[in-house]
Amino acid sequence: MFSKLLMWFIFMSYAVSKGDGVDFIYNGFRGANMSLDGAAEITSDGLLYLTDSEQQTGQAFFPIPLHFKSSRGKTQSFSTNFVFAIVPQFPNVSSFGAAFVISSSKEFPESPLGEYMGIFYPKNTHNSSNHTAAIELDTCYNPEFDDIDDNHVGVDINNLKSIHSAPAAYFSNTSGELKNLSLKSGEIMHVWVEYNGLGNLLNVTLSPIGLPKPDLPLLSTEVDLSSIMLDDMYVGFSSSTRVFSVYHYILGWSFKMNGQAKALDLSSLPKLPRKGHKKKSELLTIGFPVIVLFSILAAISAIGLIVRRKIKFADVFEDWECEYGPHRFSYKDLFMATKGFKDRELLGVGGFGRVYRGMLSASKIEVAVKKVSHESQQGMREFISEIVTLGHLRHRNLVQLLGYCRRKRELLLVYDFMPNGSLDKFLFDHPNSLLTWHQRFRIIKGVASGLLYLHEEWDQVVLHRDIKASNVLLDSEMNGRLSDFGLARLYDHGTNPQTTHMVGTFGYIAPELTRTGKPNTSTDVFAFGVFMLEVACGRRPIDTQSSVDEVILVDWVSICWRRGTILVAADSKLVHDYEVEEMELVLKLGLLCSHPLSAARPSMRQVMQFLDRDAPLPDLSSDGLRSAILGVGHYKGSDDLRFSLPSSTTSLQESVLSGGH
Repeated sequence: MFSKLLMWFIFMSYAVSKGDGVDFIYNGFRGANMSLDGAAEITSDGLLYLTDSEQQTGQAFFPIPLHFKSSRGKTQSFSTNFVFAIVPQFPNVSSFGAAFVISSSKEFPESPLGEYMGIFYPKNTHNSSNHTAAIELDTCYNPEFDDIDDNHVGVDINNLKSIHSAPAAYFSNTSGELKNLSLKSGEIMHVWVEYNGLGNLLNVTLSPIGLPKPDLPLLSTEVDLSSIMLDDMYVGFSSSTRVFSVYHYILGWSFKMNGQAKALDLSSLPKLPRKGHKKKSELLTIGFPVIVLFSILAAISAIGLIVRRKIKFADVFEDWECEYGPHRFSYKDLFMATKGFKDRELLGVGGFGRVYRGMLSASKIEVAVKKVSHESQQGMREFISEIVTLGHLRHRNLVQLLGYCRRKRELLLVYDFMPNGSLDKFLFDHPNSLLTWHQRFRIIKGVASGLLYLHEEWDQVVLHRDIKASNVLLDSEMNGRLSDFGLARLYDHGTNPQTTHMVGTFGYIAPELTRTGKPNTSTDVFAFGVFMLEVACGRRPIDTQSSVDEVILVDWVSICWRRGTILVAADSKLVHDYEVEEMELVLKLGLLCSHPLSAARPSMRQVMQFLDRDAPLPDLSSDGLRSAILGVGHYKGSDDLRFSLPSSTTSLQESVLSGGH
């Protein structure tokens, strides 16, 4: 006994001092000095097992660290081969697998429920300070780790998201054919891992026990381990189980630094434990009737569940919708994305529906899903056609409409998700952070650019018909994006829109709509003018709690303008922290866009020119505005019309009614 300990001590001293050439081989582990942790144990016949029941982790490491770095700081070449078997409690049913590990430490914190192969846990799975590389033999599909399937070999660097993986298989030396293997079959298999430090090439080869090493590796990955490796690292094995009992066995292991690891003597390896025939027989004779009965009940329950789910997730689908293809979402996908349209996913409630946040499982894209009730099927085909058409709009200041879904009496619209929510919350709902004037001016210009695209730059004219602060959403960089195209209407350039149905939000509706009910680009401009004043003044279009002169925002700004004190209307919360010229421009342009006479309003192209200072803003006095209208050709009426801005709601109404047009 003393002589064995002396020889082992001499070998250890040699390995530590001459780590560059360390070389060891275990044809079975009887008498081997291994560092064991968790459930790991060496049996009396030399079999190393890492786990033997559910919710366990087990590690077995070579007891001393090996010197992996050369004098120049590069990771040295190494090779290893080992024989293993994964034997599940039930045939082909497993939870997690085993891994060959190179780590800066041989002690790992215990993962919850035996997860993460026993070498990682949730708080450190992406930590670059782990200094851990592993070859995983994974028998569980975990989508959170981007696993390809539940039977694969992968190369892991500092976490369980493999940088390269492949289904378990081997290349036949005779035919060159790739043949599949099942890691959880209980069969004994052989693994070779070889790293070329000069070429930074890592090869992993797999085959059934007894076959020669395949000429072609299963995995060949170019990776520089120098940033992962410290000067001294431990080598060994780790495994974990979660729900079912799984036996992870290592039968033999060989390793060499800067050279080819010695071949294992397969005839000397220990045997796997045999399953008892008596136990199996009892299971069949006693448990079989119970299993059959349970299976029948489970099948009936499963069929009932499938029927209920089909009814629950049933979509309304007609033949004419086939042409819309990718713009059609399934109700099941949206239900899962929003976690069942739970209240905790609710983003807001408006006059036309409720909006929920969701995550599409397939693409991992965050979306906003709006549920709109639709009582009538009349015109549905035309409406869906317009929705799909609007899905082709592409502009940096428009919220992308991704598609739709129909179910019973509901219509669901799917949009890109905007993380900062709607603009009105930053203006009126006492947010933690105040929008600066620079941010507000950029938002105004952004929405104007998006509206110009809708009116003039797309294939058709798009009338938004509901422009307001609550329909302007803010992306992660606080850029304004016009949203909610549920009321939008399209028509060809050079024609007139056919709709005569007046819609919109009180306070943003152009006066002429109350008489004609016919929207056009000018009615959108009116709403945009009110929106500009809303952003600049930090006030809603109609505030019934204010004094008589200040109830209607447009009238109030008009009064301030006529008094020569238009800056009084600026948002007091800004505390005069704004560019005076920009504030005056926005306030005056807001009045011009929201003029009661549609002929007096500029086009959105002119609005952009005014905001970019490429054209001077017309004088808002009667003569100046009249000249501007006649100059741009928007209006050619009688000479006795008055173009001055109204002084109150009553004068606004009188101006509209007496103007003729």
